[in-house]
Amino acid sequence: MNPILQNIFVILSILTVAGIGYLIKEVLEIKHMMKTANPESKQLQLQAYERLAVLVERLGLKNLISRADVQGQSAAIMHGVLIENIKSEYDYNASQQVYVSKEVWDAITRLKDQNIYVINQLAAMLPVQANSHDLSKRILEYTITQNPELNKIVLDAIQHEAKEIMK
Repeated sequence: MNPILQNIFVILSILTVAGIGYLIKEVLEIKHMMKTANPESKQLQLQAYERLAVLVERLGLKNLISRADVQGQSAAIMHGVLIENIKSEYDYNASQQVYVSKEVWDAITRLKDQNIYVINQLAAMLPVQANSHDLSKRILEYTITQNPELNKIVLDAIQHEAKEIMK
């Protein structure tokens, strides 16, 4: 593997681990807050967590690639489609932040930002004539070799908080 690509993978992995540690700490601190909510607000919160769980799944790099309908197009077009999909999914669900903890919303925002960063970095490393398949392959290779699926960690945090609400 290209040494530059390896260094980028290492940096992204370090950022992911740091984000995970922060997320776990913050989730544990809000446990008490969730236990004191009234039944109506609990229902709204649970619905928000359900919707955000779908968002987090959709923001996963593998899922973004599978939904991008750009077969036979350039890598630049695919790059634009992936970034636009992330931003529009996030914007569409932004109203849900009022029902969930700040920590969960911050984790979702970090997921969005990290995935945009990863896609930008991997796309920038491709030659100008690269096609959508080349970018897809590079992103999938990244997810397989570095296992940076932050969306799974954020999903775990969402599930943890939702379970705390249901207690």
